[in-house]
Amino acid sequence: GAAVNLTLVTPEKAIKLAANDFFRHHLSKDGKKLTLLREMLAGCGAGTCQVIVTTPMEMLKIQLQDAGRIAAQKKLMAAQLSAPAGAAEPVVEARTTATQITRELLRSKGIAGLYKGLGATLLRDVPFSIVYFPLFANLNKLGQKDPDVKAPFYVSFLSGCVAGSTAAVAVNPCDVIKTRLQSLQRGVNEDTYSGILDCTKKIWQKEGPSAFFKGAYCRALVIAPLFGIAQVVYFIGIAEFLLDLLPKHRA
Repeated sequence: GAAVNLTLVTPEKAIKLAANDFFRHHLSKDGKKLTLLREMLAGCGAGTCQVIVTTPMEMLKIQLQDAGRIAAQKKLMAAQLSAPAGAAEPVVEARTTATQITRELLRSKGIAGLYKGLGATLLRDVPFSIVYFPLFANLNKLGQKDPDVKAPFYVSFLSGCVAGSTAAVAVNPCDVIKTRLQSLQRGVNEDTYSGILDCTKKIWQKEGPSAFFKGAYCRALVIAPLFGIAQVVYFIGIAEFLLDLLPKHRA
């Protein structure tokens, strides 16, 4: 799933940051400072826009990562059941690709198949943006000597790291639920889920509350530098600089 993950990260962060700026601009009154509620509403809008565009890629990423786990389970079971002597060579299964998964989903479930788990994804990414953007904005302001001057790049980086890791841990339970719902194939003795509430209930009953924070530490470590770098690139204006290098269209 590395290729799909790489394809997912760039538009996800670009859409989220650009949409947040758009909503902040339109929610501000005459360029005045936004209230906390309006900052949260802007984050909500940014998260919603990003989810609508990137959910299919997120779905494919999970399926590709899941395929390796399922294949390993099948290989282990086959090895345990095979005779110790004179056993035939194991059949090597072809690797599952993103194209194969996409075709199968479209064939069996249509466009809706690519949006499986949309509700759970909204449940994760919208609260993430509601926490992240107001927290980042206020942390970043601490490094501004003047309201009209941008904060130093290291302040934006550290603000993105702190805000990203905090938001990631806060919404980790939603991420666990989303991942379980978007897994099309189940391993041996794994539960199936009919929806968000059913998934939440089964995880709570069978694995306990701590299951909702599985991977929270690793997720925070990944999200922190990811958003730190994204905010530095966005605030320094590297994208605008690169766009200026392109040949101008003459009317």
